[in-house]
Amino acid sequence: MTEGNFVDYVKVHLESGKGGKGSVHLHREKFITKGGPDGGDGGRGGHVIVRGNKNLWTLLSFKYTRTFRAGHGEHGSKNRSTGADGKDVYIEVPLGTVIKDAESQEVLLEITEDQEEVILAKGGLGGRGNWHFKTSTNQTPRYAQPGMEGEELDVIMELKVLADVGLVGFPNAGKSTLLSVLTSAKPKIADYEFTTLKPNLGIVEYRDFKSFVIADIPGIIEGAAEGRGLGHYFLRHIERNSTLLFLIPADSKDISKEYEILLDELRRYNPDLLEKSRLLVISKSDMLDDELMAEMKTELDKDFKDIPYMFISSVAQLGLVELKDKLWAMLND
Repeated sequence: MTEGNFVDYVKVHLESGKGGKGSVHLHREKFITKGGPDGGDGGRGGHVIVRGNKNLWTLLSFKYTRTFRAGHGEHGSKNRSTGADGKDVYIEVPLGTVIKDAESQEVLLEITEDQEEVILAKGGLGGRGNWHFKTSTNQTPRYAQPGMEGEELDVIMELKVLADVGLVGFPNAGKSTLLSVLTSAKPKIADYEFTTLKPNLGIVEYRDFKSFVIADIPGIIEGAAEGRGLGHYFLRHIERNSTLLFLIPADSKDISKEYEILLDELRRYNPDLLEKSRLLVISKSDMLDDELMAEMKTELDKDFKDIPYMFISSVAQLGLVELKDKLWAMLND
């Protein structure tokens, strides 16, 4: 998937169908001149239904279609015939899609299961035909109910990436490079900040045909929880990862400080994120000699007593097998 094709935020307009009118009809046939009312009911209006699809990874289709209208119900007719229901409209979305009311920002629903279906806009009920209103004092009612109007609303769809592992780090920490060597994904890689502007997903192939999904999240900066930089645009994607991989380069001035800044941004955005399992990975470790690495391990042992850490190099292919083993163990703990 190219970066330009990854769409994770759209606003769409929905209109369900109007119910059909009930029929005002009096039964007439040869030799029966006063057969009484037999007007049928109108059909209900079509629903607008959202459905989860595990084969979708983006909201790209909504980039070109922003309005969805269901069909109107048909009117009732004689012989108590009910009109046909309006045609339902199905909107397929990737798993992890959150749908909000555009005006109130209230979360209406979240789609997390394949083929899960939820009615977003209900079609209007069809009106009842005149045969429903026959009474002992009104044998030939000449009125019926009109169909009810459908619903009309604007909704916002936000995609929260469903991945097992989320890469967390500052811009230019080497997240895209790591993703490219662990998976067959081809993220944009360059030597400047904010190369990654949208999440990239890749499937890591493990032993015995097993696999897990890893997501390269755009880099965090201080103040991201308040919306600075890419702010909330990417932080929501971390919510659905079961394991967070904190990636900090070996040439960082202060690894502990960088880690605390990253952790603080997650804490301010959503404290629940701190409940996820965490792994600290020191990237670009091919630039370290044995003596310098030993010194760094001594410092890390003091600062990270409860958080596992390891050294890797994406370019030199160092520690990648051990990283896969560790991630697999954490995901299946």
